Amino acid sequence: MVTVTNLPRKFSFQQNGRSQDLPDPNPAFSPEAVLNFYSNTYPELTTAKISGPSLTDSGHEYRFDSVIGKKG
Repeated sequence: MVTVTNLPRKFSFQQNGRSQDLPDPNPAFSPEAVLNFYSNTYPELTTAKISGPSLTDSGHEYRFDSVIGKKG
């Protein structure tokens, strides 16, 4: 018998030099939809890019990297 387990998703971004963790608002949302959902609360996410997923012991981790204020 095969058991299928959905791994939880974790989202985070850097805010004021610290990592800010964000809960998954809806497992049915795509990572882009989660980014759009949180950009209403965190304006720095409006121009962020998505990194990940990275597979960890706790699930899939996505990082939102803001491009505001970065040169290059």
